[in-house]
Amino acid sequence: MSIESEADLIGITKVSEVVAITLKKMREHARPGMTTKELDNYGYEILHSFSAKSAPKVTYNFPGYTCISVNNEAAHGIPSDKTVLKEGDLVNIDVSAELGGYFADNGGSFVVGEDIHGLNKLVDTSTSALHKALKEIKGGVRISDIGRIIETEAKRNGFKVIRNLVGHGVGRSLHEAPHEIPCFYDKFNTQRFRKNTVVAVETFISTKGSYTRDKGDGWTLLAEKGGFVAQHEHTILITDGEPVILTKANGI
Repeated sequence: MSIESEADLIGITKVSEVVAITLKKMREHARPGMTTKELDNYGYEILHSFSAKSAPKVTYNFPGYTCISVNNEAAHGIPSDKTVLKEGDLVNIDVSAELGGYFADNGGSFVVGEDIHGLNKLVDTSTSALHKALKEIKGGVRISDIGRIIETEAKRNGFKVIRNLVGHGVGRSLHEAPHEIPCFYDKFNTQRFRKNTVVAVETFISTKGSYTRDKGDGWTLLAEKGGFVAQHEHTILITDGEPVILTKANGI
Protein backbone atom coordinates (compact mmCIF):
# COMPACT_ATOMS: atom_id res chain seq x y z
CA MET A 1 0.00 0.00 0.00
CA SER A 2 1.20 3.48 -0.82
CA ILE A 3 0.45 6.26 1.63
CA GLU A 4 -1.26 8.88 -0.53
CA SER A 5 -3.05 11.03 2.04
CA GLU A 6 -3.24 11.98 5.69
CA ALA A 7 -6.30 9.75 5.94
CA ASP A 8 -4.21 6.79 4.74
CA LEU A 9 -1.58 7.45 7.38
CA ILE A 10 -4.15 7.79 10.15
CA GLY A 11 -6.00 4.66 9.03
CA ILE A 12 -2.96 2.39 8.79
CA THR A 13 -1.55 3.75 12.05
CA LYS A 14 -4.78 3.05 13.91
CA VAL A 15 -5.22 -0.55 12.75
CA SER A 16 -1.52 -1.24 13.34
CA GLU A 17 -1.85 -0.10 16.95
CA VAL A 18 -4.90 -2.33 17.38
CA VAL A 19 -3.16 -5.51 16.19
CA ALA A 20 -0.06 -4.63 18.22
CA ILE A 21 -2.01 -4.13 21.44
CA THR A 22 -3.96 -7.34 20.80
CA LEU A 23 -0.78 -9.36 20.28
CA LYS A 24 0.86 -7.92 23.40
CA LYS A 25 -2.16 -8.63 25.59
CA MET A 26 -2.59 -12.15 24.21
CA ARG A 27 1.07 -12.93 24.87
CA GLU A 28 0.75 -11.66 28.44
CA HIS A 29 -2.49 -13.60 28.93
CA ALA A 30 -1.13 -16.97 27.75
CA ARG A 31 -0.39 -19.48 30.50
CA PRO A 32 -0.05 -23.25 31.03
CA GLY A 33 -3.42 -25.01 31.21
CA MET A 34 -5.14 -22.64 28.78
CA THR A 35 -6.41 -23.91 25.43
CA THR A 36 -5.44 -22.10 22.27
CA LYS A 37 -9.15 -21.58 21.60
CA GLU A 38 -9.50 -19.74 24.91
CA LEU A 39 -6.53 -17.58 23.97
CA ASP A 40 -8.01 -16.91 20.54
CA ASN A 41 -11.35 -15.90 22.05
CA TYR A 42 -9.50 -13.47 24.31
CA GLY A 43 -7.88 -11.96 21.22
CA TYR A 44 -11.28 -11.65 19.56
CA GLU A 45 -12.63 -9.69 22.52
CA ILE A 46 -9.77 -7.21 22.25
CA LEU A 47 -10.21 -6.78 18.49
CA HIS A 48 -13.97 -6.41 18.96
CA SER A 49 -13.45 -3.72 21.60
CA PHE A 50 -11.71 -1.64 18.91
CA SER A 51 -14.41 -2.49 16.31
CA ALA A 52 -11.70 -4.30 14.29
CA LYS A 53 -12.31 -7.50 12.34
CA SER A 54 -10.05 -10.54 12.11
CA ALA A 55 -8.25 -10.27 8.77
CA PRO A 56 -7.72 -14.02 8.20
CA LYS A 57 -11.38 -14.67 8.92
CA VAL A 58 -12.77 -11.94 6.64
CA THR A 59 -10.19 -12.60 3.90
CA TYR A 60 -9.86 -16.39 3.90
CA ASN A 61 -12.62 -17.62 6.22
CA PHE A 62 -9.91 -18.94 8.55
CA PRO A 63 -11.38 -21.07 11.39
CA GLY A 64 -10.18 -18.72 14.12
CA TYR A 65 -9.69 -15.05 14.85
CA THR A 66 -5.92 -15.29 15.15
CA CYS A 67 -3.37 -17.89 14.10
CA ILE A 68 -1.88 -19.73 17.09
CA SER A 69 0.87 -22.25 16.37
CA VAL A 70 2.41 -24.47 19.05
CA ASN A 71 5.79 -26.22 19.10
CA ASN A 72 6.37 -27.96 15.74
CA GLU A 73 3.62 -25.93 14.09
CA ALA A 74 5.46 -23.22 12.16
CA ALA A 75 2.52 -21.06 11.04
CA HIS A 76 -1.24 -20.74 10.54
CA GLY A 77 -2.15 -22.95 13.50
CA ILE A 78 -5.88 -23.31 14.11
CA PRO A 79 -7.03 -22.41 17.64
CA SER A 80 -8.52 -25.49 19.27
CA ASP A 81 -10.21 -26.66 22.46
CA LYS A 82 -8.01 -29.75 22.24
CA THR A 83 -4.67 -27.92 22.29
CA VAL A 84 -3.73 -27.14 25.89
CA LEU A 85 -0.68 -24.99 26.50
CA LYS A 86 2.02 -26.57 28.66
CA GLU A 87 5.04 -25.23 30.52
CA GLY A 88 7.86 -24.61 28.07
CA ASP A 89 5.73 -24.70 24.90
CA LEU A 90 6.87 -22.56 22.00
CA VAL A 91 3.85 -20.51 20.94
CA ASN A 92 3.44 -18.23 17.96
CA ILE A 93 0.56 -15.78 17.77
CA ASP A 94 -0.12 -13.99 14.49
CA VAL A 95 -2.64 -11.16 14.71
CA SER A 96 -3.91 -9.30 11.67
CA ALA A 97 -7.02 -7.18 11.41
CA GLU A 98 -9.11 -4.83 9.28
CA LEU A 99 -10.38 -1.50 10.55
CA GLY A 100 -11.90 1.26 8.46
CA GLY A 101 -10.74 -0.35 5.24
CA TYR A 102 -7.11 -0.70 6.35
CA PHE A 103 -5.21 -3.89 7.25
CA ALA A 104 -2.18 -4.50 9.47
CA ASP A 105 -0.30 -7.63 10.49
CA ASN A 106 2.07 -8.65 13.28
CA GLY A 107 3.20 -11.75 15.06
CA GLY A 108 5.54 -13.11 17.66
CA SER A 109 6.83 -16.33 19.17
CA PHE A 110 7.49 -16.87 22.88
CA VAL A 111 7.95 -19.62 25.44
CA VAL A 112 5.09 -20.22 27.86
CA GLY A 113 6.32 -20.18 31.44
CA GLU A 114 9.76 -21.61 32.15
CA ASP A 115 12.02 -22.37 29.19
CA ILE A 116 12.48 -26.05 30.05
CA HIS A 117 13.30 -26.99 26.43
CA GLY A 118 15.92 -24.30 25.84
CA LEU A 119 14.07 -22.48 23.06
CA ASN A 120 14.64 -18.89 24.14
CA LYS A 121 17.81 -18.64 22.05
CA LEU A 122 15.69 -19.40 18.98
CA VAL A 123 13.16 -16.73 20.00
CA ASP A 124 15.88 -14.19 20.71
CA THR A 125 17.55 -14.85 17.36
CA SER A 126 14.28 -14.28 15.56
CA THR A 127 13.76 -10.91 17.24
CA SER A 128 17.35 -9.78 16.76
CA ALA A 129 17.21 -10.75 13.09
CA LEU A 130 14.02 -8.76 12.63
CA HIS A 131 15.37 -5.62 14.22
CA LYS A 132 18.68 -5.79 12.37
CA ALA A 133 16.72 -6.11 9.13
CA LEU A 134 14.29 -3.29 9.93
CA LYS A 135 17.13 -0.93 10.73
CA GLU A 136 18.39 -1.24 7.13
CA ILE A 137 15.09 -0.94 5.27
CA LYS A 138 14.46 2.27 3.36
CA GLY A 139 13.33 3.33 -0.07
CA GLY A 140 15.57 1.93 -2.80
CA VAL A 141 17.05 -0.95 -0.78
CA ARG A 142 16.85 -4.35 -2.47
CA ILE A 143 14.47 -6.77 -0.80
CA SER A 144 17.03 -9.55 -1.22
CA ASP A 145 19.60 -7.62 0.83
CA ILE A 146 17.22 -7.60 3.79
CA GLY A 147 16.76 -11.34 3.40
CA ARG A 148 20.52 -11.70 3.57
CA ILE A 149 20.62 -9.87 6.92
CA ILE A 150 18.02 -12.19 8.43
CA GLU A 151 19.68 -15.32 7.07
CA THR A 152 23.11 -14.22 8.29
CA GLU A 153 21.82 -13.62 11.81
CA ALA A 154 20.14 -17.03 11.84
CA LYS A 155 23.29 -18.85 10.70
CA ARG A 156 25.47 -16.92 13.14
CA ASN A 157 23.41 -18.42 15.96
CA GLY A 158 23.33 -21.94 14.56
CA PHE A 159 19.87 -21.82 12.98
CA LYS A 160 18.31 -21.93 9.53
CA VAL A 161 15.61 -19.85 7.85
CA ILE A 162 12.35 -21.07 6.36
CA ARG A 163 12.32 -20.51 2.61
CA ASN A 164 8.63 -21.06 1.82
CA LEU A 165 7.20 -18.49 4.24
CA VAL A 166 7.67 -14.79 3.49
CA GLY A 167 6.75 -11.25 4.47
CA HIS A 168 4.52 -9.16 2.20
CA GLY A 169 2.95 -5.84 1.43
CA VAL A 170 -0.11 -4.88 3.46
CA GLY A 171 -2.55 -1.98 3.79
CA ARG A 172 -5.69 -2.04 1.69
CA SER A 173 -5.78 -5.83 1.92
CA LEU A 174 -3.99 -8.44 4.02
CA HIS A 175 -1.56 -9.45 1.28
CA GLU A 176 -0.37 -6.98 -1.36
CA ALA A 177 2.69 -6.24 -3.45
CA PRO A 178 5.48 -6.87 -2.86
CA HIS A 179 4.15 -10.39 -2.46
CA GLU A 180 7.41 -11.90 -1.30
CA ILE A 181 9.82 -10.49 1.28
CA PRO A 182 11.91 -13.60 1.99
CA CYS A 183 14.14 -14.07 5.02
CA PHE A 184 16.98 -15.37 2.84
CA TYR A 185 19.11 -13.94 0.06
CA ASP A 186 17.54 -14.52 -3.35
CA LYS A 187 19.80 -13.19 -6.08
CA PHE A 188 16.96 -13.41 -8.59
CA ASN A 189 14.76 -11.04 -6.59
CA THR A 190 15.57 -7.61 -8.02
CA GLN A 191 12.67 -5.76 -6.38
CA ARG A 192 13.38 -2.80 -4.14
CA PHE A 193 11.50 -1.29 -1.24
CA ARG A 194 9.62 1.90 -2.15
CA LYS A 195 9.36 4.98 0.01
CA ASN A 196 5.91 5.73 1.51
CA THR A 197 4.72 2.14 1.19
CA VAL A 198 3.60 -0.24 3.94
CA VAL A 199 4.92 -3.78 4.32
CA ALA A 200 4.90 -6.57 6.89
CA VAL A 201 8.41 -7.91 7.44
CA GLU A 202 8.69 -11.38 9.00
CA THR A 203 11.42 -13.66 10.27
CA PHE A 204 11.08 -17.44 10.22
CA ILE A 205 14.01 -18.96 12.11
CA SER A 206 14.28 -22.75 12.32
CA THR A 207 16.15 -25.29 14.45
CA LYS A 208 15.97 -27.89 11.67
CA GLY A 209 15.20 -27.77 7.97
CA SER A 210 14.36 -24.91 5.64
CA TYR A 211 10.80 -25.73 4.60
CA THR A 212 7.39 -26.41 6.07
CA ARG A 213 4.73 -28.91 5.07
CA ASP A 214 0.96 -29.01 5.31
CA LYS A 215 -0.30 -30.67 8.49
CA GLY A 216 -3.32 -31.94 6.59
CA ASP A 217 -5.97 -29.60 7.95
CA GLY A 218 -5.69 -27.18 5.03
CA TRP A 219 -4.11 -24.43 7.13
CA THR A 220 -1.42 -25.42 9.61
CA LEU A 221 2.18 -25.66 8.41
CA LEU A 222 4.59 -27.95 10.23
CA ALA A 223 8.33 -27.50 10.55
CA GLU A 224 10.16 -30.28 8.76
CA LYS A 225 12.35 -32.81 10.57
CA GLY A 226 10.54 -32.20 13.85
CA GLY A 227 12.06 -28.75 14.17
CA PHE A 228 10.84 -25.60 15.85
CA VAL A 229 10.30 -22.25 14.14
CA ALA A 230 10.21 -18.79 15.74
CA GLN A 231 8.50 -15.97 13.86
CA HIS A 232 8.35 -12.26 14.55
CA GLU A 233 6.66 -9.64 12.42
CA HIS A 234 6.16 -5.90 12.28
CA THR A 235 4.10 -3.73 9.92
CA ILE A 236 6.26 -0.78 8.89
CA LEU A 237 6.08 2.40 6.84
CA ILE A 238 9.10 2.77 4.57
CA THR A 239 10.79 6.17 4.47
CA ASP A 240 14.07 7.48 3.08
CA GLY A 241 15.64 6.75 6.48
CA GLU A 242 14.81 4.15 9.11
CA PRO A 243 11.23 2.90 8.78
CA VAL A 244 8.36 3.79 11.08
CA ILE A 245 7.45 0.64 13.01
CA LEU A 246 3.68 0.93 13.06
CA THR A 247 3.17 -2.10 15.32
CA LYS A 248 5.79 -1.13 17.92
CA ALA A 249 3.12 -1.25 20.67
CA ASN A 250 3.41 -5.05 20.65
CA GLY A 251 6.66 -4.72 22.60
CA ILE A 252 8.70 -6.95 20.30
